[in-house]
Amino acid sequence: MITGTDGSIYVLFSVSAHVFVEPFTPPLPLFVCLIAAGLTIVVSFMLVISFARNVQIVSDYPRINLLQWKAARILNCPGASLPIQLSSVFLFVLLVLVGFLGNPDPIYNLAPTFIWVIWWVGVAYVSAFLGDVWSLINPWKIIFGWAEQLWGWLSPGKPFSPVLHYPARFGVWPGLLLFLAFAWVENVYGDAVIPSRISQMILVYSGITWIGMFLFGKEIWLRHGETFSLAFGFLAKFAPIETRLIQHEVSGTLGGCGRVDFLAGSTSSRCFGKEGFIQKEINLRPFASGLLNIEKVSTSQMLFVLLLLATVTFDGFMSTLPWINIQASVQEYLPNVAMISTLGLVSFGLIFIALYLFFCALMSLASGIKLRVLDVAKAFVYTLIPIALAYHLAHFLLFLLIQGQLIVPLASDPFGFGWDLFGTADYTLNFTPVGPSFYWFISVIAIVTGHIIAVFLAHSIAFRLIRTRRYALRSQFPMLILMVGYTVASLWIITQPMYM
Repeated sequence: MITGTDGSIYVLFSVSAHVFVEPFTPPLPLFVCLIAAGLTIVVSFMLVISFARNVQIVSDYPRINLLQWKAARILNCPGASLPIQLSSVFLFVLLVLVGFLGNPDPIYNLAPTFIWVIWWVGVAYVSAFLGDVWSLINPWKIIFGWAEQLWGWLSPGKPFSPVLHYPARFGVWPGLLLFLAFAWVENVYGDAVIPSRISQMILVYSGITWIGMFLFGKEIWLRHGETFSLAFGFLAKFAPIETRLIQHEVSGTLGGCGRVDFLAGSTSSRCFGKEGFIQKEINLRPFASGLLNIEKVSTSQMLFVLLLLATVTFDGFMSTLPWINIQASVQEYLPNVAMISTLGLVSFGLIFIALYLFFCALMSLASGIKLRVLDVAKAFVYTLIPIALAYHLAHFLLFLLIQGQLIVPLASDPFGFGWDLFGTADYTLNFTPVGPSFYWFISVIAIVTGHIIAVFLAHSIAFRLIRTRRYALRSQFPMLILMVGYTVASLWIITQPMYM
């Protein structure tokens, strides 16, 4: 526990994977802020339905191919990604070693700060506001790719092939289950910040990931079972940089080219196969335009997005006084705190799913045409990603700005042995990097903007599904109610004093 210069109390890496305690009061009365935010969403909805009439935006948006410039083509060369890959694998190995061999105190060990602050929070932001960088730096993918290359050298003419065929009915269920396990570790598991436990969990997840790649193939498992590729990939749909593969006839097969990742991969922008070639583009596009692609959303993908939103919301709620009171009441009957938190996490997820499906049912009824509730739910679920991103930004921003500073001294002394490799070991944390008003306005702007973008996306998708303007507009009123409600709930949570 550390006391700031203003008297506020801060707890770094206490019971939870990320705990930052500071009472916060908005600059205006809370009820005024909540009403204003709700009205902003309603007004934005009215503006959207009045002026956004071009439904072609759902299938077409401006793109600028970055590979038309020489500098971008150089970045796309295989050699350019090698230093990044080596650095990623080095950090991966270092984190495992630091967890097992370094100082057991989480504050003086690199692993907790890097995993819970720099990686989980930082990569999420970069994925959403730049592009799918995880596909470039994913150490499990890189190491398995090197193993495939080694196999090719040792067994020329016999390329590695998966042992099993991945059943289509599995969807992304493996990745979803692993995400639930990760969410439980993040929000419930008391030892989530213990360095040795972190290293153990890294090794367990590594084994699961590499076994999945071995059985079903690297690319298949990345798209269906590697939970962080899925989570960061969903957020990257909001990003302004996309990778697109354009197939030039002859037949309709990929000719063995496979999936090419953001800023990684092939020797050129064209990949030749037996039946033609695939041309790769790295495009600059409008923010959030990638969320308009609703063609192949599965039930498991829909649930993944809903649980991504539910878990980050529960993460914020469980540090508030109402949750503390609920926990105290339930402890009379169930003394195990971890069990109570587990039930809370599961309940939050089920409530989110139930509410979303309920409002999708209302949308189906209001549409005037026969749309299955599940089809409506899958069509509109990507519109929730800006909301998840906005709440992620509001909830974790101050945590990243303050607790993320620990990376400066830890870079010089990753094991906590008293080293000073880069002369930064004596760095003192600044507990007031931004004023309370700045944090408040950034949080409000993020949440309200995220919901406005969601309103626009929902409007565009409604016109794609429902050609009649009258019924398309009617179908959006239930979604508007849901978004206003979540806006108010989100702002209420981030203004509550955090306890742990």
